[in-house]
Amino acid sequence: MGRKILTVALVQHLENQPQRTCIGCRKKGARSELLRLVAEGSGSTAVIVDERRRMAGRGAWLHPSETCLALAIKRRAFGRALPGTTGTAAVERRITAGTQAVDTPVAAATTVQPESGSEN
Repeated sequence: MGRKILTVALVQHLENQPQRTCIGCRKKGARSELLRLVAEGSGSTAVIVDERRRMAGRGAWLHPSETCLALAIKRRAFGRALPGTTGTAAVERRITAGTQAVDTPVAAATTVQPESGSEN
């Protein structure tokens, strides 16, 4: 019986998580599942990824997938969500780097250099 109460409490806790809408696929998801994007500011038109989700200003949310990125670009969602922005290169680099890290197998271990004085 205690297990059922714990499960119900966990489900209620997860349901109370803040929900955000992806600007690509328009589906809702938890903050932890999405990337927060902000305008770089200081006269720049670039969009950057707010890794810590703490930067000031208006934010937009995007699933970290190439599919959602392509949809957002096709729908011109960056310009609507963050007015005045056009450059998405930083977001594209972040998403492609993230998917490559998941898709590629682990490379062979790199050679470790000996510590100073232990070469002998």
